[in-house]
Amino acid sequence: MVRIRKSLVVAVAAAVAAVTSAPRRAAAQVSGRVVITDAGGRPATDLGDAVVYLDGRAPRFRSSGHAEMSLDGRQFRPRVLVVPAGTTVRFPNLDPFNHNIFSPGENGGEGAFDLGLYGRGDAKTRRFTRPGLVTVFCNIHPRMVGFIMVRDNPWYAQPGADGGFTIPDVPAGAYTLHVWHERAPELTQQITVPDGGLTLDQPLVLDASHYVYQQHKNKYGQEYGSGATRERY
Repeated sequence: MVRIRKSLVVAVAAAVAAVTSAPRRAAAQVSGRVVITDAGGRPATDLGDAVVYLDGRAPRFRSSGHAEMSLDGRQFRPRVLVVPAGTTVRFPNLDPFNHNIFSPGENGGEGAFDLGLYGRGDAKTRRFTRPGLVTVFCNIHPRMVGFIMVRDNPWYAQPGADGGFTIPDVPAGAYTLHVWHERAPELTQQITVPDGGLTLDQPLVLDASHYVYQQHKNKYGQEYGSGATRERY
């Protein structure tokens, strides 16, 4: 009886040792390169404003974190911000004049907000809970535009200056890969990620050659300079 127990203990210990000593499989990743072509076939220089993200079967998650998009030089910095759903974004005003940040929302105004007028050194915040793309403007400066991409999973990245990107910690499985940029139609592609990860052989090409800038409306739904906006610098 004692011998049987000792043998059992030895067997269990050996099994535990085998499990704990087995090499851990490296986390899979998806990597590749984005190319954006402007009119005349010229390569775009704002590759870092693209967003590459994956949709697939995964538990949705919420964040309680914070991020920042500053108002500086009549621009949003960064111009494109990607955050997990639930993130609170802070909008500090670094300019020596007023700003009024707002979003018209989508689908008839769903998700619209208006942070009101505030000056240098002040900041307003907004929590983003719904996945999707949020476009933000300033009610005073008509060419100010920024984009906040809200995601409900962690599989996203923004390319570097050379267009290269890596999305880490992607479980093996089937996904829809998206490539978004403000000046081009969104690209989608079905991919399957194996256990060892996936490196895309071909670049992901976006065509921005037909992009034409269109002036947005102010927060009252009117053209800038129509008299509806009475706020001043």
